[in-house]
Amino acid sequence: MVSRIFLFICLCLLLSAEAIADRLVILHTNDTHSQIEPAANGLGGIARRKVLIDSVRNVNRNVLLVDAGDMVQGTLYFTLFGGEVESKLMNSLGYDIQILGNHEFDNGLDELLKLFGSLKAKKISTNYDFTDTQLSGIFDPFVIKEFDGKKIGFLAINLDPKGMISETNSKGIVYLDGIKAANATAWYLKHIAKADIVIAVTHIGYNADKLISDLSIARKSEDIDIIIGGHTHTLIDPADSSTPAFLVENAVGRPVLIAQAGGRGYNVGEIDIDLDSLTAKSSILPVDARYDRSQPNVMDSIISPYRDEVEKFRNFRIGKTKGLKKSDWSLVNWMADFVLDEGATLVPEKIDMAIVNKGGVRADLASGNVTKGDIMQIFPFDNRVEVIRISGKDLRDALDVMASRGGDGVSREVDAAFDPESGKCISINIGGVPLDEKREYIVATIDYLARGGDYMESLMNGEVIGSSDNVLYKDIIDALQHNKVSLKADRTLRMHPEK
Repeated sequence: MVSRIFLFICLCLLLSAEAIADRLVILHTNDTHSQIEPAANGLGGIARRKVLIDSVRNVNRNVLLVDAGDMVQGTLYFTLFGGEVESKLMNSLGYDIQILGNHEFDNGLDELLKLFGSLKAKKISTNYDFTDTQLSGIFDPFVIKEFDGKKIGFLAINLDPKGMISETNSKGIVYLDGIKAANATAWYLKHIAKADIVIAVTHIGYNADKLISDLSIARKSEDIDIIIGGHTHTLIDPADSSTPAFLVENAVGRPVLIAQAGGRGYNVGEIDIDLDSLTAKSSILPVDARYDRSQPNVMDSIISPYRDEVEKFRNFRIGKTKGLKKSDWSLVNWMADFVLDEGATLVPEKIDMAIVNKGGVRADLASGNVTKGDIMQIFPFDNRVEVIRISGKDLRDALDVMASRGGDGVSREVDAAFDPESGKCISINIGGVPLDEKREYIVATIDYLARGGDYMESLMNGEVIGSSDNVLYKDIIDALQHNKVSLKADRTLRMHPEK
């Protein structure tokens, strides 16, 4: 009797092992943005992420860990240490495949080489040609992984650097059309390399309007089976009826599975592939307090040498506020007004207005004490205030770009109404006077925008007549420490839909 029970148990274990062996589990993240510790909402934290990942690895023989870019920029860990902490932690988590996001370029190509050169994961980029840059030889155009006799091909598609990444920080990189590169490489993987499944890992956004997107790649593809995306921080949860479409018909009528896990490391995406039927399903695994009980010491041993320096900035008080938010425009308006006033100290001419981008604001400012760390985390980029002399026509074109994305940051005494349908400004008043396309204006902004960043190409036609010696967050910290500015809310919608 005992021997029969023993044989039955062995048979069950054997069948279970075979079932596990016939599966491939892909865990994926995107846009984690240096969120090393749990966020204020109680989600995320890289130590928790490791517990989750290890728990999946413990019960599945075939597991791949993939990151779809923007692992950096967003907390003091990156501002102070330039990616050193994140690269160590990603290696400790054991990522198998990593691709570039746009924020990996924030500190320039030399720093990007250090960052990605230290990663142990396979690094792929299909539609960037790095031949004439420091990154030559670091990336492969694709990679093939084999599990239980089945080949899984991976390619990587990135966004066009023009208008999104500073030209200085992406100099020498040749962008190849993302859809053409995806289709050509997928065809090669499927028909020449004989991959059973082709997966595109992307950092282009789920649906980036007129730009290339996960949706457009899926619809125009024939050989891509799965897309693991990033950039737009889209949470695609098939268990939620309100989730964006996760199955999209391709050019020949077959479904493409699209997955993206939101951002900030609040979730890990899971794709479960049946290697026999070559079918896949996706789900979302929240990274929350359930994983606090058994956090590994190895993660804390990596983080702790950097945490003390971070805490110094977090605890250095420089002011007080009743709270400013990005969502109600009070923080974006405050930033625009600060750039206006700072610009006035750089040139003798009167500044007509200031332009900033809401993408330059990365967090809200909570009510209460304000610290150096708060300012550095909210305005983390190495942007400098610049003043440009520009024609009214070019200024209007820039404001139209801002209107096309639902409005953006302009300084006080500016009122711009736009048509949401066309994304064009209907009226623009500066200091109570309609914009005159034939005159010149003195405009304060940040160097990223002045050089055409965030698709503000017309600002490049302006002449730079003044520039701050400091990055923006240092100018703000100095002004707050010397009581040159107050943190008061103005929730006026200065760029607004037509009333």
